[in-house]
Amino acid sequence: MTDNQRLYWRATRRLTVGLLLVWFAVSFGAGILFREALDAASIGGAPLGFWMAQQGSIYVFVLLIVIYCTAMTRLERKFGIDQKGSDQ
Repeated sequence: MTDNQRLYWRATRRLTVGLLLVWFAVSFGAGILFREALDAASIGGAPLGFWMAQQGSIYVFVLLIVIYCTAMTRLERKFGIDQKGSDQ
């Protein structure tokens, strides 16, 4: 494995772990751990903790997918990875 490949996989793992931490914080944290604190505020008449567990987490998940796709495209360009994988 070349240094370029090691750097690419290190950046890929870092991105993946970071996005998984956000996913965990939103799904488990906002929906379960911090629900009572979030319920002090409301969105559209629903308590914020409930809204995050039901609706907000879905929006965040879709946003995470967009961020992942955009960031991976940038990483592939930066490290010269071919979309078809023919360089490996």
